Amino acid sequence: MPHISLRVSENEKLWMESYARLHGLNISEAIKAAFIEKLEDEYDLKVIEEYEADPDKTMYSLEEVGKLLGIE
Repeated sequence: MPHISLRVSENEKLWMESYARLHGLNISEAIKAAFIEKLEDEYDLKVIEEYEADPDKTMYSLEEVGKLLGIE
């Protein structure tokens, strides 16, 4: 498995250790999880921006959705 090295200050290391402990992870697992979550969040925002930029989309209010589903 590949290995990645990361240089941090002593204070940053303490914060990372504290965060990892809080979530029952080791530092490596915590950093990996946080990085993957960040990537997923950015991807989600990109998909939303592309959707909102589509001039041909149809938008419905909550009331309209209820009527369409028969759960007014």
